[in-house]
Amino acid sequence: MTDKPSSRRPKLRYASLLSAIVLIASGALAFSAPPGNGLLLIDDFSAETPEAPPAGWNKLLLPRKKKETRYTVVKDGENKILKAESSSSASAVYKEFKGDEIRDFEILSWRWKVEGILKKGDETRKDGDDYSARIYVTFEYEPEKTSSFDKFKFKLLDAFYGIKAPGNAVNYIWANKLKKGEAVKNPFTDRVVMVAVESGAELTGQWLNEERNIYEDYKKFFKDTPPRITGVVIMTDTDNTNENATGYYDDIALKKKP
Repeated sequence: MTDKPSSRRPKLRYASLLSAIVLIASGALAFSAPPGNGLLLIDDFSAETPEAPPAGWNKLLLPRKKKETRYTVVKDGENKILKAESSSSASAVYKEFKGDEIRDFEILSWRWKVEGILKKGDETRKDGDDYSARIYVTFEYEPEKTSSFDKFKFKLLDAFYGIKAPGNAVNYIWANKLKKGEAVKNPFTDRVVMVAVESGAELTGQWLNEERNIYEDYKKFFKDTPPRITGVVIMTDTDNTNENATGYYDDIALKKKP
């Protein structure tokens, strides 16, 4: 008897999600924090070419995804921003970090805007795990803190999909149903926490400034000391809900705690 497509999909989605985390640690592009500077500007897109993909960002394609989210730099008055357009699609762009000096940068700040939320989006369900906008931080894999079962599972993922063991990740999302300030484990894996920084349709169409202490969030949600940051990811996706979404991102930076 052959497996039904619906029974196989969660396994593929789980593999895709883990690959989105682990590929950060294997990308070609990496940079280190400038010494003696309290601000690490990841990107404000001001020096980039309009109507082109964001320069200096790695593209992250998920396994077995037929459609990609479109990421382009666009003008917003005199400013330039990153626009993400998704139509039943899923992909991301990311920057990788190398070097222990990044540990001093605890605060992630950014601004974003969405045109709407997803009607079928639901942070607690696998078929609702889509977002008009999200930014997430990936952390180094710690094998000594990984259960034997997870190690075995990662060996299978490596054997069947070529996916290496991932670290944990904190996702800052514009939530569809979660209330602002709430957080849940991702429905596909408990190695990823979804934090509702904004929620609902009330503030759609408006630019909002955000700031999070990523180390404090890691300690709160994973109940552990955070390892080294390995990357920052931008992602707008609608592959599970088969809806359309547009998100905008700008002024992404890491800062030292005052």
